[in-house]
Amino acid sequence: MDGALDKATMFKLSYGLFILTTKDGNKDNGCVINTAVQLTERPLRISIAVNKANFSHDIITKTGEFNVSILTESVPLSIFEQFGFHSGKDVDKFASCDYNDRTTSGIRYLPKHTNGVISAKVSGTFDFGTHSLFVADVTEAKVLSNERSVTYQYYFDYIKPKSQTQRKGFVCKICGYVYEGDTLSDDFICPLCKHGANDFERLK
Repeated sequence: MDGALDKATMFKLSYGLFILTTKDGNKDNGCVINTAVQLTERPLRISIAVNKANFSHDIITKTGEFNVSILTESVPLSIFEQFGFHSGKDVDKFASCDYNDRTTSGIRYLPKHTNGVISAKVSGTFDFGTHSLFVADVTEAKVLSNERSVTYQYYFDYIKPKSQTQRKGFVCKICGYVYEGDTLSDDFICPLCKHGANDFERLK
C-alpha cells in the first residue's frame, strides 16, 4: 500500500438500490438511494443516508416517516429515470403510475420490481455535510417477492445505459445519467447518484 486514496474502491462495497418514498400532506414523492441497512434487531431499526439536495430529504426532516422499496434485478432503467432524473419539487414522480399501493403510514411504495417494503419512523438524525443519516424504527415490513435484490454492480453491468455517441453532452461515469448541453457547470450535481461534475465526461 502506498497511502493512495482511490475513491473507486467505495464501489466495491455491496451497495443495493432502493426507492425511498415520502409523503407531505397530499404530496407523494420518491427518489433513488443506495444506502439502507439494518442497525438493530431489538428494537428493529434501519438507517438510510439521503443527500440534502433531494426533495425527499426535506419531507423526511419535516414528517419523520418514509418507506423503502427494495428493488430487484428485474427493475428497468425507466424506474431510475422516473425517480432519479428529476426533482420532486418540479414534477409529480407518480404521475404516470398505474398503482397506488400504500403502507399503513399512508406512504406509497413500489409493488413492481421489488422484493420487499419497509416502513419506518425516524428516531434520530445525524448531519454529515452533504447527507443526513436517518435512524428509524421499523413500523411495518412485508416481503413482496423472491426475486434477487439488485446491486450497484448489477446496475452497472446490465441496466446502466451505454454511451450514446449520437447525443451531445456529458455522461456520468458512475451511473450513466446523460446531461445534454455544450457546457457543464463546475457545481453540477448528478440528479441520480449525486456525484459532482468531476465524475462526468463528454460524450464522444
